Amino acid sequence: MGNHADTKSFGHREVTAAEMESLASFCEAVLPPVPHPEELLGEDDHHRNKEALRSFYSTCGSQTPVARQTIDLIIKRGTIEAYFATRLVLFLLSTRLGTLLICGTECLASSWPFVEKFSELSLAKRERVLQKQFRNWFFTPIRAAFVYIKVAFLFCFFSRVSPNGENPAWEAIGYRVNLDENKPSEPQKERPLEKGIVETMKETEQTLLESLAQKGLEADHDAEHDAIRIKCDAVVVGSGSGGGVAAFVLAKAGLKVIVMEKGNYYTESDYPPFEGHGMDKLYENGGILPSIDGDLMILAGATVGGGSAVNWSACIKTPKSVLQEWSEDHKIPLFGTKEYVSAMELVWKRMGVTETCAMEGFQNQVLRKGCENLGINVQNVARNSSEKHYCGSCGYGCRQGEKKGSDRIWLVDAVSHGAVVLTGCKAERFILEKNRGGGKKKMKCLGVMAKSLNGNIAKKIKIEAKVTVSAAGSLLTPPLMISSGLRNRNIGKNLHLHPVLMAWGYFPDKESSSFKGKSYEGGIITSMSKVLSEDSEVRAIIETPALGPGSFSVLCPWTSGVDMKKRMSRYSRTANLITIVRDRGSGEVKTEGRISYVVDKTDKENLRAGLRQSLRILIAAGAEEVGTHRSDGQKLMCKGVDDKSIEEFLDSVSAVEGPKAMTEKWGVYSSAHQMGSCRIGEDEKEGALDLNGESWEAEKLFVCDGSVLPTAVGVNPMITIMSTAYCISTRIVKSMTTTGLSH
Repeated sequence: MGNHADTKSFGHREVTAAEMESLASFCEAVLPPVPHPEELLGEDDHHRNKEALRSFYSTCGSQTPVARQTIDLIIKRGTIEAYFATRLVLFLLSTRLGTLLICGTECLASSWPFVEKFSELSLAKRERVLQKQFRNWFFTPIRAAFVYIKVAFLFCFFSRVSPNGENPAWEAIGYRVNLDENKPSEPQKERPLEKGIVETMKETEQTLLESLAQKGLEADHDAEHDAIRIKCDAVVVGSGSGGGVAAFVLAKAGLKVIVMEKGNYYTESDYPPFEGHGMDKLYENGGILPSIDGDLMILAGATVGGGSAVNWSACIKTPKSVLQEWSEDHKIPLFGTKEYVSAMELVWKRMGVTETCAMEGFQNQVLRKGCENLGINVQNVARNSSEKHYCGSCGYGCRQGEKKGSDRIWLVDAVSHGAVVLTGCKAERFILEKNRGGGKKKMKCLGVMAKSLNGNIAKKIKIEAKVTVSAAGSLLTPPLMISSGLRNRNIGKNLHLHPVLMAWGYFPDKESSSFKGKSYEGGIITSMSKVLSEDSEVRAIIETPALGPGSFSVLCPWTSGVDMKKRMSRYSRTANLITIVRDRGSGEVKTEGRISYVVDKTDKENLRAGLRQSLRILIAAGAEEVGTHRSDGQKLMCKGVDDKSIEEFLDSVSAVEGPKAMTEKWGVYSSAHQMGSCRIGEDEKEGALDLNGESWEAEKLFVCDGSVLPTAVGVNPMITIMSTAYCISTRIVKSMTTTGLSH
C-alpha cells in the first residue's frame, strides 16, 4: 500500500532496544502468565486437554519472538497514522517522562528517580494501565495506538506457525489444521490455467517476451517509452468476480484478451493451509486493511480469482426489491430487464451452485437451531460447491478444489478461448488521449501502463488494447481512474461496505451437546436469518463467519489478561454470528489504501437490531454465555437467567463508535463486501459510468466489478457482480461488432 511505504525502511532501522523492551512488556500485560492456572482449569471442566490448557495459562506473551513480528507487521501493514502513533507510544513508554504522561500515578515510586519506565512497572500495574487506556475517552489517539499494538500482537501470537506447522497455543484453544483432510480429492494433473498463465514473478525481461509470444501475443520493446509493449484486443485489469466473467465473454467472442492481475496464482495443491500465511498471500494488505480512522477492518481478495477465490461461497441472487429500486429510482433499465435475469441464471448454472447442505458445521447448526426454537425465519444459503463440501478454510483458498470461483470457472473458460492471464502485474494508469474521432466523450482509452512486481523486470509494461475493462474492485478501480486523469465527481465516492458487527455464544464441548464440531469446521455459510421490521422490511441479515484464531483474538475485547486467555481457551466452541446491513451511508476511496467511512445512524440502528436478534438466537440455542465485541467485554451468563434479565441485557446492546471516538465504550466494525465507488448513473451527475458501464469521460474504458453497483446490495454480492459484469461485457462485444475493432 502506498500509504505507508515511506516508513518501512527507516522503521526497521530506528526501532530501538528500549522501544522493543516497552513492546515486550506491553505484550506480557496483554497475555500474562497466570499464577494459579488450576483455579481456571476448574471452570473449563469440558476442555479435552487440561495439560495443554495449563501450559497456555502459564505462557507469557513476552517469552516469544512475537514482539519483533508485531512491530514488523505494523511497519509493513499499518496505515501511516497507525505506524506513527505506535512508534510515538513505544518511545514515550521507553522513557520516564513519557511513562508518567501516559500512565500517571501508576508509575510513581518511593525512591529515586521516583518514576519508573513502563517496562519497570509490575505486571499488575501494567495491566491497570492498559485497562485505563482502553477506556480513555479524552485522548483517543493514545487509545488507538494501544489498540493497534494489541491487535498486531494478538494476531501474530495466534496465527504464527513454526517450521513444522505448529503453534504452541493451538492445542489449548482447540484448533488444529488437518493437512491431510483438506487435500484435493484427485491428484492434479495440470494447473487449470496452465496453458494461459504468464507469471511475471518467475520471468526476466527477455523470458517475459518469449513467454508472451508462446501464448500468441504480439510483444516487443517500446524504445520510445522504455517499456515492454504488448498488443491485444481487450485488456481486463483484475481477475475476480467481475474480471473473470468479462474475460470469458470477450474471449468467447473471438477477441484476444489479456487479464492483468497483481496477485499470484495458487491452486488447491499450493493454497496456504494456515491463517497467517493465507491472509498475507491472498488478501489486500495481508488481510489487515483498516479505514483511515481505524473504525472498520476490511477484507478484500488480492490473488488470481480475487474475492471469489477467498470468499465464503455464499451464492444469493440480487433481491427483486433491489433490482426494482435500481431500475426505477436510479433509472438504470438493465436491472429491470430479462437480460439481467437471464444473466443471473446463466451465472448460477455455470458456477455449479447447490442449494442444500449435506452436513452443517457447528456455527450453522447453532444458528439454525436457535431460529427454530424461537420460531423465526431461517433459510438455506446456496454455495458454489458440492452439497457435501465441508471445508471451513475456504477463506484461505479451497484446498479441496471444490469451490468454483473465478479462478476455477470463468478464467479457465477464458483461457480455453485464448485469453492470457498475466500475474504479478500491477496497473498504474490507463493510457488516455484526446478523442479526435468526433465521439461524444472527451477522451479515448488505448490500454494500460503497468509494472511488474518482480524486481527482475525494471521496464514498465505497456498493454495496447482496443477496449479496456477495469475490474480491480471497488477499492482499487477509483484510485486507478483518478491517477489516469479522470475527474468525474462520483469516482471514489458512494463506497458501500455492508458494515458488520458480531455476537458470540459459548457452547461447552459436553458429551450431551447436540452441536457437534468446532467453530472453524464445516461449510462457512449454509444458513441465514433475516432481521425484519414490523412491516416485514429486511433490516439486516444474520450469517456465520470464518474466524481463524488470529482473527478471533483480534475481535475479542480485552478487559484483562486472564479474561483474554479464558476467551481464547473457548475459541473452538464459541459460535459467532455476524449481522450484515445494507448500508444507507457510504464512504470514499480516492487514493489506494486510504478508505474513509462513517457508519450511518440508520445503519447503526439496524446493526443493533441484528445484534439483539443474534443474541436471542444464541440464547435460544442453549449458549452458556453470550456477548458482543464491545470494548468493555459485554456479556451475559445464561444459566438460570430470567426473561427480565435477558431483556435488560439486550436493551444495553448498541452499535458503538470506533476507538478514536470520545466515548468510554467502543468497538470495531468489519467488512468483506465493497460496492458502488464507481457507479453507473443515468448521467454524469449521478454516476461515473454510463448505462453501458463505460466511463462518461473516456471511450473504450469500461468497468466490470462491484464498484458499478448504484447502491449496496444487502446480501453477499458475488452473484450480482458476476451477472452485472456478464451484461456489461456482452454489450461491449455488441458495440465492438457494430463499430469494428479499430481504434
